[in-house]
Amino acid sequence: MRDQPSIQQAELASIIERHTGTNGIHETAIPSLSFVRRPIEQDLNYGVYRPSLCITAQGMKEVSVGMEDFRYGPGDYLVSSVDLPATSQLIETSLKSPYLGFILELKTNEILEVLDNANVSPLSEASSERGMFVSRLNSSLFDAVLRLVRLLGTPDDIPMLAPLYTKEIIYKVLTGEHGNTLKNIVVKGNSAHHIKKAIQLIMTNYDKPLRVDQLAETANMSVSAFHKHFKEVAAMSPIQFQKQLKLQEARRLLLSETSDAATVAYRVGYESPSQFSREYSRLFGLPPREDIKRLKEKHEQRLNH
Repeated sequence: MRDQPSIQQAELASIIERHTGTNGIHETAIPSLSFVRRPIEQDLNYGVYRPSLCITAQGMKEVSVGMEDFRYGPGDYLVSSVDLPATSQLIETSLKSPYLGFILELKTNEILEVLDNANVSPLSEASSERGMFVSRLNSSLFDAVLRLVRLLGTPDDIPMLAPLYTKEIIYKVLTGEHGNTLKNIVVKGNSAHHIKKAIQLIMTNYDKPLRVDQLAETANMSVSAFHKHFKEVAAMSPIQFQKQLKLQEARRLLLSETSDAATVAYRVGYESPSQFSREYSRLFGLPPREDIKRLKEKHEQRLNH
């Protein structure tokens, strides 16, 4: 039985390879399921991890949230229970052996339905846990994952069976080593659930002035308790969280539009272009103009190859 996980790993990698072909994130015919294919990259990638289950079929990835690192490769799975700004870097991949990944979006209503129907007792502790974790991928969970992705070969079965297999996967995570983290984030009255509500408020108002007292009120907490629980879940302060959202959106706008840095700075909520440039450089390593020039040149080089 010791070689069973490697057999499952090879099958998942084969299915992802078959349904991607080109680099990038590829949505599938199964709702909430995407595949990832990427070559080796030395640069850090910046983005927001949505509530999701992520599995590496080939290669390895290191994700950083705040000052905490999460490394996962074959035999592991990563779960983000809330929206988290993060950086990531691929490890142990190449042009011949690209990174292949599985991403299943985790929806609150599906988690609650599993909790209710499976009679999995949720916790209601006052403390919060980090909103991201890595755990070992056992054969039972892997089997459910494979049954889900195999449905891509029988599309007519997807509407009936995909919801069942998705709920089975959620059940396996909820009853796994770090399942309490996922339980607490969706259970009303729990501190982690209140922090999730505050995170959603920041996500939709990232370009507005941040009022911590308003966020604390949303979370039904004192300001000091809110700061404590927010950092436990997000591994960063509310201000750092918002700043990363602003800068990531600014970078996206600069790459996709012809607007200058000052215009983009105002659009994402900065009042001072010079402050924007300083904080942009601190996060991405270069001032806006130089960073965007480098990224575009790198993109052209990939197209030419």
